Amino acid sequence: MGMRGIHTSINDIRKKVFTEVAKLSYNYEEGSLADMENIPYRIIPGEVSTYRESVFLERAIVKERMRLAMGLPLRDVTEHAPVSRGAEECVHPEKYYQPPLINIIKFACHACPDNKVVITDQCQGCLAQPCRQVCPKDAISFTHGRASINQEKCIKCGKCMSVCQYGVILRMERPCAAACGMKAVKSDEYGRAEIDQEKCVSCGMCLANCPFGAIADKAQIFQCIQALRSDVPVYAAIAPAVVGQFGKELSIDKIRAAFRQLGFVDVVEVAIGADLCTLEEARDFLEEVPEKLPFMGTSCCPAWSVMAKREFPQYANCISMALTPMVLTGRLIKRDHPGCKVAFIGPCAAKKLEASRKSIRSDIDFVLTFEEVMGMFEAKEVDFTALATENMPFSASADGHGFSVSGGVAQAVANCIHELDPEREIKMEHAEGLVECRKMLMRAKAGRLNGYLLEGMACPGGCIGGAGTVQLIPKAAQEVERVKKEARFAHAYESGYQEVLGELEEK
Repeated sequence: MGMRGIHTSINDIRKKVFTEVAKLSYNYEEGSLADMENIPYRIIPGEVSTYRESVFLERAIVKERMRLAMGLPLRDVTEHAPVSRGAEECVHPEKYYQPPLINIIKFACHACPDNKVVITDQCQGCLAQPCRQVCPKDAISFTHGRASINQEKCIKCGKCMSVCQYGVILRMERPCAAACGMKAVKSDEYGRAEIDQEKCVSCGMCLANCPFGAIADKAQIFQCIQALRSDVPVYAAIAPAVVGQFGKELSIDKIRAAFRQLGFVDVVEVAIGADLCTLEEARDFLEEVPEKLPFMGTSCCPAWSVMAKREFPQYANCISMALTPMVLTGRLIKRDHPGCKVAFIGPCAAKKLEASRKSIRSDIDFVLTFEEVMGMFEAKEVDFTALATENMPFSASADGHGFSVSGGVAQAVANCIHELDPEREIKMEHAEGLVECRKMLMRAKAGRLNGYLLEGMACPGGCIGGAGTVQLIPKAAQEVERVKKEARFAHAYESGYQEVLGELEEK
């Protein structure tokens, strides 16, 4: 669950950085990037620090956040380099950020203890000393009636934790490592977190759970705004998880007006792409399971899909080949408006990686998170209360909107399969969080899920728990339910998009 939906100082700083980068881009003229040097002083004013031991450190961290928000790489702390180094080349709308996507700002990292069992100072020094009795490694000793653990001997089995009647023995775990379902977070020589990029699937859970705000992903705010300022029409493709993410003031009927204020021509809902994806996966499932494939996994979550193919290569072909809702929506927009650009607005860090794949670059030009777009609204000082209301061109099904919530994708596909083949009994299973997804695949590998439709989601609760979301997860789930009730029809096959699917797949 982590800290999502709890407003912290980290949210404030992130928002300020995104806002300043957006302002920089909206006001950009040749050579105006020198203002990057002043931004940290606007975000962290004065000479007394607010959050950390020194105002210099706070500004240094803001500088690196700013670079990442512009898609620039972190600077090497061992050499002097201006904050705007390399920035001129990143101002072109065509510029993709260099990998890695998820970065640790080393001097913001707390070097948290990683998986350590500790006895807190509430130890009562009891006579029975059950913790010492059960320790298999003789790692617990008592001095002045207080227990302590010899970390050299401790094997972290947790037996002492389970017998302490006061509950004062704790396992200290690094939040970023605990949140990582890929075990991709290790330590560098100074004990600070480091991401093993070979293992990372860019789900962004470490970023959403670091209480020191030391982890950030790269963004395309600057580049997207440059496109918005150009003569090329740019469309916003908005993920179904959007509902409620921009706060109460920005209701669904004001979204089109709000995005026009930013410079977008119009808004298209990605739930349409979700309907198309549903049709494609239902058709593939009927054709391939169980004759050609033992089971089928859904395709829409890129972090789950990469993990599944990487760790279970013998079943890589069981992960659906269907295009994701983002890509299908991008193709649909570009079919209807040749020569335009498309920005996908969503909850997800991994979508940034998906969009930078060579095969998809022409379908989606930019990926922004809800949090980043909030910075754009602030930069343009958009007053949500003053916006005109107009109907969103809702043409997707309730099932399409349900894609953003764990279990929703499988349900949508199952409903569609049932329509195509009413006799067919559909078994399905869904998992949220990569640890649970892996367990599900282990069961599939053991032959226990033959004939099943499997849905994997890397984030808690599904996309509504993505790294770029702002709302509490249960509240976001309620909002999605509300929108589903208002949809014009229930299921993907009622949307009338079947005929364009073949055309979009071929591209």
